[in-house]
Amino acid sequence: MSFPIVTQLTAESPAALAGVLVGDEIQKINGITPRDVIEWNTMSTEADVFLEVVRGGIRLDIDVDKLEGERLGVEVESPIFDQVRTCDNHCEFCFIYQLPPGLRKALYVKDDDFRLSFLYGNFTTLTRFTESDLERITLERLSPLYVSIHATDPAVRTRMLRNRRGATSLRWLRALLDHGIEVHGQVVVCPGLNDGAVLADTLAGLYQDFSDLTTVAVVPLGVSQYTTEPAMRAHTRDEACRVVALVEDWQTRFVAKTNRRVVYAADEYYVLAEQAFPPRSSYDDFSQIENGIGMARAFANEFFEGELLGGGTHGGFFAWVDGAPAEGYRAPRLSRDLNDALAKSQRDLAKPITLITGTYGRQVLEPMLIEANVVDVELLEVANDFFGGNIGVTGLLAGVDVSRALSTCDDSRRYLLPDVCLSNDRFIDGVHVNELPIKVEVVETSGVALRDIFRACTSQVAVP
Repeated sequence: MSFPIVTQLTAESPAALAGVLVGDEIQKINGITPRDVIEWNTMSTEADVFLEVVRGGIRLDIDVDKLEGERLGVEVESPIFDQVRTCDNHCEFCFIYQLPPGLRKALYVKDDDFRLSFLYGNFTTLTRFTESDLERITLERLSPLYVSIHATDPAVRTRMLRNRRGATSLRWLRALLDHGIEVHGQVVVCPGLNDGAVLADTLAGLYQDFSDLTTVAVVPLGVSQYTTEPAMRAHTRDEACRVVALVEDWQTRFVAKTNRRVVYAADEYYVLAEQAFPPRSSYDDFSQIENGIGMARAFANEFFEGELLGGGTHGGFFAWVDGAPAEGYRAPRLSRDLNDALAKSQRDLAKPITLITGTYGRQVLEPMLIEANVVDVELLEVANDFFGGNIGVTGLLAGVDVSRALSTCDDSRRYLLPDVCLSNDRFIDGVHVNELPIKVEVVETSGVALRDIFRACTSQVAVP
């Protein structure tokens, strides 16, 4: 059992005024040891909080005088204080198994924890789910949750998870829905395993038994150069076309039954199929934008219309690893020091712009910039040699690859790096943004932010 450790304090907050310090280990709140940041947030909003703290090996009692509902003003370093529930499946398509060696240890943790599902949108298979979990979720209304489905046929799901409990664990999905919990599902499609007729059967099973799911994302598997599973491969264009057609067919059926589309194909499928992205209305409220569902359409609409879609948060992978700030749980993309430095820096608005992006990002941005008749803007496509395989999303760009791409560039241009690449100023491989060979300007990953940057330029950038 670990305890919440204070990482940041808000000045003049109740906790700061009561004498709490950064580094304090808070063992109990009002006599109770919190198991996770969910309980921490609930307990810490009570009036007149009593903290049992350990500081430098010395136990201290601190009374915090505050109003009910008022925040303590404390950020803690981890979302889970007892122990992350790890995954006991052995999916051959699991991306954790395909990570290169030498990364931070936390990145290799394969979780199956409903609390991380609630906090960060991590997908859980429910194979380690229990009655007590269901009781807590329903009592505390921990909603929405995110569930990996992959197949509704028990034999296929068992085969995919390599876990016999895969055959029965979807009963918990039914129980969650019956208790009014909002659930978003995911189907990772593996060619030759759960595509084609199996995918059609899965969508039919969802239609028949789980049509009260809020959304279901149909996404292609990612295959890095480090996979040890010979059966795992990328989709062909024809396979991608068939997935898109199948999903759109079932959307029509779901709309007729539920007045909602429910199932959505990932943006990557439209890129692979060389098809235009569906219109904005086809994505409803963009509930799974962080899973690559409608991110391209949202970005384009944000750019042309100036309206922020999808809640304004495009989180990327491994969002939970770097901590859980009290405000909104998610780790910040940039540290406060770097944010302050960027805000104070004098930008050379006369310089032409280069947008740093991944392979798939280029295929989204290029036609958008042509349509907008934007000039003095170039795209710097960064190939993901760090992961290799078919990994082309911008959010998984590594610092070593971005450094290589920038090594032949000079400072005659402004280089804009989307913040989705970073967590606490670092790329996934640990490279700090300040270690790049050329200074880059980190910008919010949204079409609205890009539109505002272009409009502020003194170069000839035409924005509608």
